[in-house]
Amino acid sequence: MGAQEEHDTARHRFNVADAAPLLLDAHGIVTGWTRDAERLLDYGASEAVGMTAAALLTAEDAGRVPELAQRCRADGGWAGLLTAVRKGGRPARLMVRVTSADTDGTARWLVLLSELAEAPGWDMSRPVLEQMVTRSPIGIAIVDTDLRCVWSNPALEQFGSAPAPERLGLRFGEIQPGLDAEEIEAQMRRVLETGEPVVEYEHVGRVRAAPHRETAHTMSFTRIDDDQGNPMGVYYTVVDITERHRARQRLALLDRAGEHIGRGLDIRQTAQELADVAVPALADYITVDLLESVLRGAEPSMQVPLVRAGQQSVNEGVPEAVVGVGEVAAYLPGTPPLRCLAEGTSWREERLDPLAAEWATDIPGGRTATFLELGLHSVLVVPIRARGATLGVTTFFRRHRQEPFDEDDLNLAEDLVSRAAVCVDNARRYTRERQAALVLQRSLLPHRLPEQDAVEVTACYRPADELTGLGGDWYDLIPLSGARVALVVGEVPGHGIAAAAAMGRLRTAVRTLAALDLPPEEVLGHLDDLVARAAREEGVAAGGSGAGEGCGAAGGSGLPGGSGAAEGSGLPGGAEAAERVEAAPTDTPTPGHSEPPAGIPTPGHLEPPAGTPTPGHSQTPADTPTPGSSRALAAPVDPPDESDSAQAVGSGCVYVVYDPVDGQCAMAAAGHPAPAVILPDGTVAFVDLPQGPSLGVGGPPFEAVELALAPGSTLALHTDGLLAHGEDRSLAAGRERLREALEQSADTLDLRCRAVVDSLAPDQPHDDVALLLARTRLLGPEQVADWDVPVDPAQVAEARKAASRQLTEWGLEEFAFTTELVVSELVTNAIRHAVGPIRLRLIRARTLMCEVLDSGSTAPHLRHPRTTDEGGRGLLLVSQFAQRWGTRFVPEGKVIWAEQSLREPVA
Repeated sequence: MGAQEEHDTARHRFNVADAAPLLLDAHGIVTGWTRDAERLLDYGASEAVGMTAAALLTAEDAGRVPELAQRCRADGGWAGLLTAVRKGGRPARLMVRVTSADTDGTARWLVLLSELAEAPGWDMSRPVLEQMVTRSPIGIAIVDTDLRCVWSNPALEQFGSAPAPERLGLRFGEIQPGLDAEEIEAQMRRVLETGEPVVEYEHVGRVRAAPHRETAHTMSFTRIDDDQGNPMGVYYTVVDITERHRARQRLALLDRAGEHIGRGLDIRQTAQELADVAVPALADYITVDLLESVLRGAEPSMQVPLVRAGQQSVNEGVPEAVVGVGEVAAYLPGTPPLRCLAEGTSWREERLDPLAAEWATDIPGGRTATFLELGLHSVLVVPIRARGATLGVTTFFRRHRQEPFDEDDLNLAEDLVSRAAVCVDNARRYTRERQAALVLQRSLLPHRLPEQDAVEVTACYRPADELTGLGGDWYDLIPLSGARVALVVGEVPGHGIAAAAAMGRLRTAVRTLAALDLPPEEVLGHLDDLVARAAREEGVAAGGSGAGEGCGAAGGSGLPGGSGAAEGSGLPGGAEAAERVEAAPTDTPTPGHSEPPAGIPTPGHLEPPAGTPTPGHSQTPADTPTPGSSRALAAPVDPPDESDSAQAVGSGCVYVVYDPVDGQCAMAAAGHPAPAVILPDGTVAFVDLPQGPSLGVGGPPFEAVELALAPGSTLALHTDGLLAHGEDRSLAAGRERLREALEQSADTLDLRCRAVVDSLAPDQPHDDVALLLARTRLLGPEQVADWDVPVDPAQVAEARKAASRQLTEWGLEEFAFTTELVVSELVTNAIRHAVGPIRLRLIRARTLMCEVLDSGSTAPHLRHPRTTDEGGRGLLLVSQFAQRWGTRFVPEGKVIWAEQSLREPVA
């Protein structure tokens, strides 16, 4: 039998009256046998007497007999478990007690046997029971039915209770006034009434021995009954679980920190979340100070001041704070916060000097305060460190809680701050990247639309990616020659920085192409060429996956259920309403080549300058497929590319040119919704604009239409994010919603633009949204003057005189000299190199423009003549006196123009 069996045997009650006795001599031979022994082991007296004790046991226990005999001689007896063998070989598990039976000096041993299966257990004497309860490390007490203490063991004194004699007759609240006596006594009454024990009831409080330290205990309550079953009282046990309780609190605090700190990517919000989580669980007052460079998203720099990013207190209004959130937290040199910031190590002070001044300096108002006045008595300062860099410091103070910070509190604070530090650093990195992305976005979109006389314009942009604020939609207004403007709205598939970069690339390309003064359909043709070529160079075939999110060529707006045509009959006709000009018939060489009003050049399909490719005739290598060719559509499709060139494939764009001289408007679209027009009477119609393919995917050439817009009409150029709404993404439904929104009047064009976006696009739209509103103007007859010039060199002088007289009427005499010089050179060149009619036009708007139209098809080039050359200086002089100059092609030939600033004449 092992030690455990002997221990278990000691727990049983052993009744002598139920035991079978037998007698052994000094050598372990049976000398006395009883009927009870015979009943137990089935041996008769004649058979048993003379047998050895070992013969009555199993082989295993028989081998232990010598050892047990020695222990009996040494200790005067033995008690334990043995297995005997009944007559016939059946085993019997027995409880055995061996005691000395010496009477006349002869060594004898009395052996008492009790079968383990039937025995009620060992009898426990009062001394044994008293040893058990008095030596127990668990506090034990008994209360009567009035809940007054009638007995307790010494272990209760370790919980700060009075000695046992002093506790007699007292209620629990009198013994431990710092604990919740009412709830504990309620548990006792419940046990007295029901008889059901209460096990491991936990309570937290301050015991009398440690009034400044919070402790936790578990108590178990059991009712005591008398012989008649009536309740006599309750005995309860007390176990100190303070360390376990504090460990649970620490884990709960860290778990709460994981849930509540770093829920967003705002640095100040993260710092405040740290302060909110730790109060009041760890401290009564907390400050979180971060380096100013960290708040800006930059790398940590010790050369910048600390800024209070967050603070919290158990007192409403944080009265302990001497610095507000967002203010500079300046500390005196050598104070703990600055030391911890510099060294990157924590600091703990159990008891602050109450008369010491608060560490901060440069406090607003010049006031000072001691720790005694602030009520702060214990402190922890923990640096905020992440990825090897120190971002700031967190200071924990205790005020109401009297126990000072200990080493466990410091470890908990460091774990808490380290978790928050990673969140702060993530927010810092996000802030840095977001600011860089926003700078990129601001650099790609126009800061402000340029001033001009053609239209009153406003725009609104709302990205779908609210975190970065980046999107692929863009808008632009580009001043052109002759007081005209180009209005552009486009979109790149997707969101984020890749879409923004692709958008910037397309916007730059559009502005470059616009400088060539090409018709809208040719601008889009060149832009399509550029996107397809760039995608091929980077391994993305035309028609690849980049087009998936863009506006389809067939659907126009990229929304299912439409071909790009407006509902109804388009724009209403009439002399005062906007009039739709149909695209050129099939026998016309190119779309958009329509007859202009007499004497007024209008956009059309023009012969471009030498070396300038036209849509469908790009000057690309022989192995480069052009848009619309079968080779472009059959090109292999590669996996999606993250480059901006790949992102640009499938982009949409609408390009509009408006001329304020005659109110003509020409436009073309590449996989993009057609503009809407708000007529002067407030009605809204959509332009019946043929839809070309999305940029870079290949398809037929682009077509343009021309409209004559009445003054005061408003063009609404928008991306398809303004049409999509919930599950109903049909083109017809989207246009109807847009029509209703555009029909709502507003005090200003800007308010109208914002109202439309607010009504159609939620705060977090599924797609980027851009809306450009342009209210058209017409230049008055008093602002435009033109003359036909015969092809005769003698007419150059007459042209100069006519221009001079016109400037005098306009009150621009100070510009007469330079204007006469420009007119002379341009008209002379036209007479010398062109054939057919020549027309001179002056336009006075924000600038003074001079245009000469001739029937020639070759563009003039600026030359730098030698001193011995007789000619070639005309355009050189024009370029010196004009603010800018250039050439554009019209159906009748070309227009050479020069523009002068009216702010100050050229000397």
